[in-house]
Amino acid sequence: MQDHIVVDDRRFLSLIQPNAHLEKIAGGMIWTEGPVYFPQGDYFLWSDIPNNRSYQWSSGSSVRVFDHNPNYCNGHTRDREGRLISCEHLTRRVTRLEHGGSVTVIADSFNGKRLNSPNDVVVKSDGSIWFTDPPYGILSDFEGAAAEQEQDGCYVFRWCPDTGELSVVADDFVKPNGLAFSPDESLLYVSDTGLSHDPDGPHHIRVFDVKDGRALANGRIFVDIEEGVPDGFRADCQGNIWTSSAAGVQCFDPDAMRLGMLATPETVANVTFGGRRNIRLLITATTSVYTTFVSVKGAT
Repeated sequence: MQDHIVVDDRRFLSLIQPNAHLEKIAGGMIWTEGPVYFPQGDYFLWSDIPNNRSYQWSSGSSVRVFDHNPNYCNGHTRDREGRLISCEHLTRRVTRLEHGGSVTVIADSFNGKRLNSPNDVVVKSDGSIWFTDPPYGILSDFEGAAAEQEQDGCYVFRWCPDTGELSVVADDFVKPNGLAFSPDESLLYVSDTGLSHDPDGPHHIRVFDVKDGRALANGRIFVDIEEGVPDGFRADCQGNIWTSSAAGVQCFDPDAMRLGMLATPETVANVTFGGRRNIRLLITATTSVYTTFVSVKGAT
């Protein structure tokens, strides 16, 4: 078994490939984030936020710059039509890259006030777009542009594809960050990384029941991460959560029991599933990007 694999529960053995190496595919960056996979082209994208670049990579090829000026984008996802959805710190908006190359603004304000700095984003099967809006991109010029916060809080939003309406689905976070639906979309997991700027701040993932496909209820703490913060994460097809941490990618079952971890040399910011069989993990970890294979498919 490879040295980077840490097993806490024997069930983890059925989820990982014990002989799969942890491969470093990129380095020399500042803070890598926002990994997403596009099956139509069999490639991954990710951001290097402070360098204001996004990159593209596919197996067997070299890394190339995808966008030289993506507005200090952070989180990415793809919608049901295979279009890139991005959270832009500099412009404080969520955008969609159309197939023809034009950009559509999904959201940049709420109640007449500019958003803080959209951070991470997911698309539900009904086409609705859910995203978090902490202030990281306006706290300094490092990941965006220093500015006053206009919103009264840091919210989790839902954008309706039918009406274009933006609504708050959660308003009691310190710094909402990563988010992911369970495989059946009955649950939404959202992390709070308030510890990043407050030693007494939260460093946990919460879980909510999804009501009528458009509202959240019964929020409760799913798990506290003791090693750093749970910045970004994904669910696999069995409902396990694979989350970032300062120690590596930690895997928790739906009952919040840690099954194991893929240890990394650097703090992990985010992770996604992809590859032709959806069993390749791409791990954005501070200055580098790593990849490895597992034995379970991602939820989407």
